[in-house]
Amino acid sequence: MAGRNQLIQLREMGQSPWCDQLSRQMLLSGQLANLIDQGIVGLTSNPTIFQKAIAGGDWYDDQIRLATRQGLNLKAIYEQLAVADVQAAADLLLPIYEGTGGQDGYVSLEVSPDLAYNPEASVAEATRLWQAVDRPNLMIKVPATRAALSAVVELLSRGINVNVTLIFGLQRYREVLAAHAEGLARAAQRGAELDRIASVASFFVSRVDTLVDRRLEEKGNPGLLDLRGKAAIANAKAARREWEKWCAEPTIRQLVASGARPQRLLWASTSTKNPAYSDVLYVEELIGPRTVNTMPPETIAAFLDHGQVRGATLTQETEEATHVLHRLAEAGIDMEGAASELEAAGVDLFAASFQALLRGLQEKVGPMPTTTRT
Repeated sequence: MAGRNQLIQLREMGQSPWCDQLSRQMLLSGQLANLIDQGIVGLTSNPTIFQKAIAGGDWYDDQIRLATRQGLNLKAIYEQLAVADVQAAADLLLPIYEGTGGQDGYVSLEVSPDLAYNPEASVAEATRLWQAVDRPNLMIKVPATRAALSAVVELLSRGINVNVTLIFGLQRYREVLAAHAEGLARAAQRGAELDRIASVASFFVSRVDTLVDRRLEEKGNPGLLDLRGKAAIANAKAARREWEKWCAEPTIRQLVASGARPQRLLWASTSTKNPAYSDVLYVEELIGPRTVNTMPPETIAAFLDHGQVRGATLTQETEEATHVLHRLAEAGIDMEGAASELEAAGVDLFAASFQALLRGLQEKVGPMPTTTRT
């Protein structure tokens, strides 16, 4: 393993650095293995990531041609490609999964974005993907729409690891925590081994600042502009306080006593969108124990180059974070309304990426046979 670099320092602080990207090229070139050697202990993916990976070169073309000859339809071809990548990544991360007792070493695979408001179909697809990948260190990603929370409950009750994604606001995060507890309680009723069920709650960061900064600028009040770039971190610190309160609740304490793992907060969308801000802002300011930070390779490289680990920043200056949220509310910035808007936009974005992915596959495949099988 590499020396005590910044990723290793994060782990020493109790935070797990994951990579927010996956592609065949990363696997075959050794890039992912190198990231693991540097200290990365998990991996996330989403439809946008796979769309860019498949469209970005000829790494998948041989498998696409074979799947086409087999008569698979476009979605089945995509799933075959994604499952192969996820299996390979899971195998690379398996020693970490085993070495950490199932704390880390996970790879996430998302259900189709067009199922975000259809819990029954989400459960069916998630279960099928879980069985297809057939790796203990897989997490199935499910968006945290209110409709999909029942799918989260059902999947956890079946012993399926879940990454609940696209969380932007505190109210929805509280609902995710409740869904996690209910899912584990049902799993316990079914006799499942609770210590083998893992879950993270993917709380998005940079997109919050992008939207709130724009709202602040639209106010036309120069006295509010000092709040730019502060909403996302304050929001994340508030989420951490919600997590701490939830861990003290009798319900989750009883589950933990029975062997359950508390759901960890995962910071997502951690690449800085505004060039005026530090490119490692959402890494340096959200360091805290029993959390995950999933970063794209560019952010990982920047953090290894000039990032600083200044202690548990997530739990520092919490009063200032609360003050920021109060000032935003006084200025008429509705954080829960922003969260709802960002959630809907996030679902739409991933759905659009998925459709672009299918169109890209269609271009590679050519005219499809009139009869296809799934």
